[in-house]
Amino acid sequence: MCGIIGYIGEKNPIDILINGLKSLEYRGYDSAGIALKNKDQVETIKSVGKIINLEEKIKSTDLISSNLGIAHTRWATHGRPSEENAHPHQSGKITLVHNGIIENADELREKLKKEGISFYSETDTEVVAALINKYYEKSPVDAITKALQEVKGSYALGILFEDNEDLYAVRKDSPLIVGLGQKENFIASDIAAIIDYTNKYILLEEKEIAHIRKDKVEVIKEGKVIDKKIEQTNLEKDSKDKNGYDHYMLKEIMEEPVVLEKTFKPYLEHLDSLPDLTKYEEIHIVACGSAMYAGMIGKTLLEEYANTKVEIDVASEYRYKNIIYDRKTIVILISQSGETADTIAAMRKAKEHNIDTLAIVNVKTSTIARESDSQIFIEAGPEIAVATTKAYILQVGIMALLAYKTALTKDLVKEEHKVLEEAEHLPRLIKEVLDRQDEYKEIAKEIYKEEDIFFIGRKIDYATSMEGSLKLKEVSYIHSEAYQAGELKHGTISLIDEGMPVFAIITDDTIKDKTVSNIEEVKSRGAKTIIISNESWDNQKLQVVVPRISPYFQPLLIVPTLQLIAYETAKLRGCDIDKPKNLAKSVTVE
Repeated sequence: MCGIIGYIGEKNPIDILINGLKSLEYRGYDSAGIALKNKDQVETIKSVGKIINLEEKIKSTDLISSNLGIAHTRWATHGRPSEENAHPHQSGKITLVHNGIIENADELREKLKKEGISFYSETDTEVVAALINKYYEKSPVDAITKALQEVKGSYALGILFEDNEDLYAVRKDSPLIVGLGQKENFIASDIAAIIDYTNKYILLEEKEIAHIRKDKVEVIKEGKVIDKKIEQTNLEKDSKDKNGYDHYMLKEIMEEPVVLEKTFKPYLEHLDSLPDLTKYEEIHIVACGSAMYAGMIGKTLLEEYANTKVEIDVASEYRYKNIIYDRKTIVILISQSGETADTIAAMRKAKEHNIDTLAIVNVKTSTIARESDSQIFIEAGPEIAVATTKAYILQVGIMALLAYKTALTKDLVKEEHKVLEEAEHLPRLIKEVLDRQDEYKEIAKEIYKEEDIFFIGRKIDYATSMEGSLKLKEVSYIHSEAYQAGELKHGTISLIDEGMPVFAIITDDTIKDKTVSNIEEVKSRGAKTIIISNESWDNQKLQVVVPRISPYFQPLLIVPTLQLIAYETAKLRGCDIDKPKNLAKSVTVE
């Protein structure tokens, strides 16, 4: 959510800032702006909507000459999308950009108003600018330190001071890095924003203040300059390219066989390198969105095949629940970015109770990766499309391996070698499923004009239905709901109209006949059914049949079909597939 980039060096920063903002579009935004500084002059340009709108304003503006600037893409929280609420914000000698939420902004605003300070926006960000300006005398670091002592909430700030020629940055609970170049330095909320210019960076930790010049960076903590490790990313410049695909989402779906093989290979060679979950009497899985549905699949597999007690919670609920840790427990946290605010809070809650934490995460330098007790890193690489695809597949894959290893350790596995052989063949099988795009296009043609769609399934198929429904609504904007197939008759079936599409997922033979009965119920009320299964169905016009494999890995063949159906449907509807409205890639606020 929201994106920050800042530059100081010897170049005109405009192209660098705009290029950085474009690299951060995937995070979700509704307005954008830049601020340029030259001596004691600061100029801001802001616009609502896409970055191209900002570019047009810049072209028509006679801008000051500059070698220092900050820029931002805003995802509205406090205040509607507007130029007044867009970043950067100015107050007195302070100009800044901000990611995060200031929880006591209203209280601080009223206090500052009584001191004669005026406000021009509805944002919490302007309050921070005003507070820093209030304390600013000679030392930027002192002003930042004093102001943030009064602030409650999360923030990543890039700050300019009118009478100072340097760039400053600070963070708490929201990611921010300092990029290191040759006679130029950067700040960014994501390495993708600066990868065209440098692959070296410093990770800012909680409340560390960065004082950035073009040829020097100092990081200050509690008033003292501290040494920081220089990190180096293996992210490559061309990772941001679509490689000939129409959309990043399609490119990333098509990468699933490659990233799955890369992620699975070390564990299939050394299964013992996976954590031993049999040491625990209870497992809590905590996540948000698609990661939550990956966790639901993991819960089903662990309970069904490894005889393990598992609780699962949405992170935004878990963090506020009264959890009774009366058994030896491990909390598994699933997050692509590793910066999901609610999941971070849930992790910290568990750690306060001395509960072990295990992270399944894609970004190795993220907060969750650094603070969790142990980690399993998925090798998804950068995921630019807002709606997750390849990262979700890997999350499900890791949960399947954990369930398999747990069952194996408990001596509950039959045909051990067959299961591992199927795991090794998964990349090829997924590619076979992906190569049947004509089938998915035909189904998309049948549903793209609809406004209501249902997904049904039982047991593990219900968890898969949840992700299929979410993916469709995320990118096509069709209202979609997933239900346990047996629950339809308890009210929801009243919504079935003539021709309404109902997707049914059937892979579990033990409950197959029950789901078939539910399909007949919706058919008798006029529904248009689409079956996604591992067997062929007579007299069923719309169906997708995937290879039948071990139940540990069966969802990994179903999900790509649902992803591609969602993609093709959104394409027919003319939607902004990579950047769906109102959504953000990394949800770093509550």
